[in-house]
Amino acid sequence: MSGTVNKEKKQRIKTSPEYKNSDFEVRTLDTHCVNASEKEVPLWYNLKYMVAGILFGIILVKAEVISWFRIQEMFRLESFHMYGVIGTAVVVGAISIFLIKKVNIKTVHGEVIDFQDKKFNKGQIYGGLIFGLGWAITGACPGPLFAQLGTGATVVAITILSAIAGTWVYGKLRDRLPG
Repeated sequence: MSGTVNKEKKQRIKTSPEYKNSDFEVRTLDTHCVNASEKEVPLWYNLKYMVAGILFGIILVKAEVISWFRIQEMFRLESFHMYGVIGTAVVVGAISIFLIKKVNIKTVHGEVIDFQDKKFNKGQIYGGLIFGLGWAITGACPGPLFAQLGTGATVVAITILSAIAGTWVYGKLRDRLPG
């Protein structure tokens, strides 16, 4: 049901007069998941995602991707390890998207996967710089924070709380930030 509501809301936004030639469309649609499943499933059905997340966390730990020392090596240009991991992820992602489009792969529920073009926004530059600065200072990007916490690095709780606070502040100031 919520997927239908989102589709109706997107259609209203796209036909509104302020949509054209403005950042309105980017700021309004950038948080909507266009590929969200509309199928109703019981809560336990989502346990597979928790298992996948735990396995992914284990892989991050074993690959030393969550290591503060590896991240500092990357930012000091002392090691290729992290660049290799990130580069491999980009290549795998590009190949996956190409195959999804070429073979018309569908979701596990049989729904079509729809890729939407994103418009460039100068806020992406500011956000990327802030993200990179935070990553360099803390030695953690948001993805592996919980894996780091799971390894016993309890000081990461401060970074997690800071990420949550930063997200909250962004939500409050979003409409007043430069486009």
